[in-house]
Amino acid sequence: MTETERRSVIVERDFTHPPEKLWRALTQPHLIEDWIGMKSDFKPETGHSFRFSADWGGVDCQVIEVEPHRTLAYKWDAYGLESVVTWTLTPTSTGTHLRMEQAGFRADQQQAFNGASASWPRFIAKMDEVLGTLE
Repeated sequence: MTETERRSVIVERDFTHPPEKLWRALTQPHLIEDWIGMKSDFKPETGHSFRFSADWGGVDCQVIEVEPHRTLAYKWDAYGLESVVTWTLTPTSTGTHLRMEQAGFRADQQQAFNGASASWPRFIAKMDEVLGTLE
């Protein structure tokens, strides 16, 4: 990999819930905290700057794309990692196909790449648990 090449972490999962329910989990701060384990002042508005915060520190973010119930993307900047997280919701006959991509890992960011590769599947599994509790 050259210095200009970037890598992505991609997690895909099928849910038995409709896109509207996943959208709630992706955009309502109290639900986001339940599955990602960080507080935020998130709003699904293009240009909105927000921060994920936890006892270890935080992540500065800015919403760059909002298409309700379909696509959500935001910049994710933390500890020298400048990346973009994109959520894509595709309706299926049994619910929703979720695709999450965190793009922008440089070759010298192996630790961040490994951390994201391990964390996102756990976060998304936890999201499924949270979705099961919603009406």
